[in-house]
Amino acid sequence: MEFEAVIGLEIHVELNCATKLFCDCPNRPGDEPNTNICPTCLWLPGAVPRLSREAVEKASLLCLGLGADLQPRSAFDQKVYYYPDLPKGYQLSQAHLPLSRGGTVTITDEEGKPSKLRIHHIHMEEDVAKLVHEMEGRSPISLVDFNRAGAPLVEIVTEPDFHTPHQAMEFLKALRTRVRYIGSSECSMENGTMRVDANISIRPRGTGQMNTKVEVKNMNSIRHVGDAIAYEISRQSAAVQAGEAVTLHTRLWDPEKKVTLAMRGKFEGPCVPDPTVPVIELSGEWIEAMRSRLPEMPAERAERFVAQYGLTGEEATFMSSDPEVSNYFDALIDQGIAPRTAMHWLTTQLAPAVRERCQELAGTPVTPARFAALLNMLSRDEINANAAREVLVRLFDGDEAPEEIVGALGFRQVSDPNALDAMIDGVLEEQAEAVADFRRGQGKAMGFLIGRVMQASGGKANPKIIRELLAKKLGAAS
Repeated sequence: MEFEAVIGLEIHVELNCATKLFCDCPNRPGDEPNTNICPTCLWLPGAVPRLSREAVEKASLLCLGLGADLQPRSAFDQKVYYYPDLPKGYQLSQAHLPLSRGGTVTITDEEGKPSKLRIHHIHMEEDVAKLVHEMEGRSPISLVDFNRAGAPLVEIVTEPDFHTPHQAMEFLKALRTRVRYIGSSECSMENGTMRVDANISIRPRGTGQMNTKVEVKNMNSIRHVGDAIAYEISRQSAAVQAGEAVTLHTRLWDPEKKVTLAMRGKFEGPCVPDPTVPVIELSGEWIEAMRSRLPEMPAERAERFVAQYGLTGEEATFMSSDPEVSNYFDALIDQGIAPRTAMHWLTTQLAPAVRERCQELAGTPVTPARFAALLNMLSRDEINANAAREVLVRLFDGDEAPEEIVGALGFRQVSDPNALDAMIDGVLEEQAEAVADFRRGQGKAMGFLIGRVMQASGGKANPKIIRELLAKKLGAAS
């Protein structure tokens, strides 16, 4: 029997608000343990939560950016369960009246065709504390850091529209890009600001039945999500073929062993309307005002790159896949750089150099104005590509202008034919065998001769002018 998977995702995204969801404590989980705390996020008796307006706005922008419909009324519930990282016994979440419903994300499927995957709803909730397990010493212990408790989250719950690991991974990539464009979250799975659970079941291919699902929790990379889904499909298929029943439970992904491991039985606690947090009421005018704050989204930007800059569809999609890169790209063109020159040097030289230094493109000392000045010198043939790469490295180390670095290092390119003539004549006289090879039709001899002239000039000669002069001289000699 051939099986197909039915997969739904639950994605927790931490909003990059200055404070937590229900108090004024800083939203910085990475600080020293238990320093950003108060009676509210410690859940002490009598503490009253105060909903953050910033969190509602950032969550609403995220919903609108994913094509969801903001609900006129949403409310918080007490999701009742007890765990050491939730000592008050419930989590404030939106179980019955979520912030938004609907929404879609378009991906490219395995056949290269666009495919729309649906979102069921998006709701707000508070994060729980963080358990820190100390395994060294005579007695292993677990500690609780409340810095993360109360951090503002949204949970994006999809429809069970996914059937392959590829679809899930592409959905997460597209979702992450959109949320980063909106600016509501960094969406870093490595840093914990985006966490993914996958609900996976299998059924005979071609049927519409829904079978018992298994949830794989808290995966911290998109690749792990794909690997875990692939493993779980294989594991469940083998179990069913062996006559075993698939039971409802939660599993964890072990990235070293590349297997899912049973964690616990699935428990759904009651969700009781919370009496302390007022109902959120959004007017149509407010929703439209929020919609007007949405930035240009990736698909729209890609279309503009094709129409305005003449990029191919594939190039435009690539250049719009990261908001920092596409913003920088736009800034370079505003500085007068040709689109293809900007795309090439940004993606092959600057972006890798920034990543190598563990920097963010938006915060690099190589600002668009400084980089554009360097590329303008290159386009005017004042320096060659090798010199431009050397200058780029030095732009990271100080605030000197590219022109100053070029002058100090003597990188200015020689393009005067009169200055290059004597050098070229000398090389032609010394390399008579290469000249003969060129005349016999060996094209690579031209490259060899250009290299010799470049060497004779100390790397300062303009290779385009060298090629033109060599072609004339060799043509005349032949």
